[in-house]
Amino acid sequence: MNHAEPQPSALPARRTVVLAGAATAAAVLGTSLAGNAAAATAPAAAAEAAAAGQPYASYWYPDSLPAGAPGAGITWRGLKTWRAEDDPDLAFNQASIPLAPRFTPVAVNTTARAGQARVASLVSFGPTAQNPSQGSATADYYALAHWQYIDELVFWGGSSGEGLILAPNAPIVDAAHRNGVPVLGNVFLPPAAYGGQLQWTRDLVQRDAAGGYPLADKLVEVAVAHGFDGWFINAETDGGDAALAADMLGFLRRLRSLSQAHGLKVTWYDAMTTDGRISWQGALNSRNQTFFQDTGGTVSDSMFLDFRWSAASLASSGTLAGTLGRDRYELWAGVDVEASGWNKSVNWNAIVPTGGPHVVSFGFYRPEWTRNQLPAGRTPGQFHAADDRFWTGQSLDPSKPDTAGTWRAPAVSVADRSAVASLPFGTTFNTGHGLRWYDNGAVTSDTGWNHLGVQDRLPNRRWVVRTTGVRPAVTFDFADAWRGGSSLLVDGALSAPTTVDLYSTRLPLTADTVVDLTYRADAGPVTVDLAVATAEPATPGAALPYSYLPAGTLRPGTGWATATLRLSALLGGRPTGTVHALGIRLTAASGATSVRFRLGALSVHNATAAPAAPSALRITGTAPDGTGTAFRFAWDRASGQVRHYELHRVLPDGSRRFLGATCGAAFYVSSLRPEQGEDTARFEVRSVGEVYSVSGATGTGRPW
Repeated sequence: MNHAEPQPSALPARRTVVLAGAATAAAVLGTSLAGNAAAATAPAAAAEAAAAGQPYASYWYPDSLPAGAPGAGITWRGLKTWRAEDDPDLAFNQASIPLAPRFTPVAVNTTARAGQARVASLVSFGPTAQNPSQGSATADYYALAHWQYIDELVFWGGSSGEGLILAPNAPIVDAAHRNGVPVLGNVFLPPAAYGGQLQWTRDLVQRDAAGGYPLADKLVEVAVAHGFDGWFINAETDGGDAALAADMLGFLRRLRSLSQAHGLKVTWYDAMTTDGRISWQGALNSRNQTFFQDTGGTVSDSMFLDFRWSAASLASSGTLAGTLGRDRYELWAGVDVEASGWNKSVNWNAIVPTGGPHVVSFGFYRPEWTRNQLPAGRTPGQFHAADDRFWTGQSLDPSKPDTAGTWRAPAVSVADRSAVASLPFGTTFNTGHGLRWYDNGAVTSDTGWNHLGVQDRLPNRRWVVRTTGVRPAVTFDFADAWRGGSSLLVDGALSAPTTVDLYSTRLPLTADTVVDLTYRADAGPVTVDLAVATAEPATPGAALPYSYLPAGTLRPGTGWATATLRLSALLGGRPTGTVHALGIRLTAASGATSVRFRLGALSVHNATAAPAAPSALRITGTAPDGTGTAFRFAWDRASGQVRHYELHRVLPDGSRRFLGATCGAAFYVSSLRPEQGEDTARFEVRSVGEVYSVSGATGTGRPW
């Protein structure tokens, strides 16, 4: 891009996508705040509806509001007056999972480099207004799963007609944190062409009587209360001057100073320059460097460089970062993939040259293209196939990355990372969305759903397949599962023994360590071995030094089974060791012409114990919602380690119907109706542990 191009080449041009999404979300949910209000025929009914309304992700203006009235389903609020104790939806919007530490294993290929270019990903998961706090009843969702390549996730959105400051919803933060990825909220001050008002920039950087920056304090309060990791500051409203730029600099200093005290980050977008005007540089240079680093030290932790960069501007940016005493990989080179995804023409060598050190890091703008470009009626399986291609390339195997095509997938250049470093560790290969919900192989809800907060830590080596024969297909499959919404499926002829790498790990190994595998053969028979590596490969790209432990031969039609394998033989007489990788080896047994193998769960532990149960399940609000009754639930968290909580409805025949799962201690359910002969609706909540052991239930009820 160049400076002569019209304004829509900048980030704000994408606002139309965000605004269009609001109507879509309302149609999917079948309700809106405006609809609830219209249904209320008296003040008491209105209060009841508000108490049980659908909670949404939080969004605000800095202080002053637009002229006129908000559109249907939109609530205008100023952040300056927000208080956590007055927020009725905060319990639904609070993340619960702490940011996990992670490590970098020996690279899976010879082209990816550790400690150099990283990835920031700016994603719009939903509309600004009416973005459900805790998932929704559809499997059609951008269920981001390639966390192993991402260093920072920005919860993208905001519009002049809805709100400008967005707090990420809790499921996204919980999923990212489980994989060691920080999540930033977004502050978007749009150009006048997209409804921006310079007053909103002045509101953001306003001073109080003591000379402080009250909105900087509020941003930190919001991040701490909601449990996310900082802010992406995107100021693009033109018309300012040097005085406004000086106020912005003071605001950023205050914001980062407070952020450091709470372990938060600040990322600055390359738009405003030191004269207060909007002039996208596509570089770190003398016109914007003070917003990144000034004589007083660090002002922002990283900078997103506008898309109009060139090879020369990135090279000079990296050099300047070093001169300022900063890491060049704290600069994100913007790559706009919203419109064309992997068809985007990019000068990759300007960012990650193949013949020398990387210049700066990647900044992907709107990679949810992988979902949006699919036709109506898209399935979760189609989405993951497209998303795998985006992150790993056409080979779909990061150990054999595509380097000849025009799309240079992140796996080619960026070393993958993992957060699987402590026991107990469990996975059911649940991607955070599904067509149904499964529990021990049985369907307990036939409703589509999404909730990233219950997504498992998924295999970081997707999909490395080592065989001398024909490569089988390896995918997440949504047609059947052991638990959650998906399972891992290996499907093919298996003309030779085939090893599928799954997880890079740093798991402690003792004489008590066991691995549980839950699996099934839909076609076969197939012989299964657990692949365990107690050391790293000697060089990048080399095969892992696996030991293979027999896990049985499966025959079709025998259903799900679980094998428990002790790892003590791998210690070689030592008292302790480390599991560095886990995989499976499959061999077609005698008589098999094709194998269809499904892995439903994998866990590693020294002992299992059911978690403590939550307590005091209560209904905090109910209201008619057009097709039934909406409920808000809350409970007291269980003591000790809990992965998530699951809420069920107990039916008159004693069976249980799954209503939802969350890492938090509050949940919203819509459209419940009495069953035949049911006088009282009964509900139960349970704790679920890291290896999917389940607590006893805590219950409550409500007469119809």
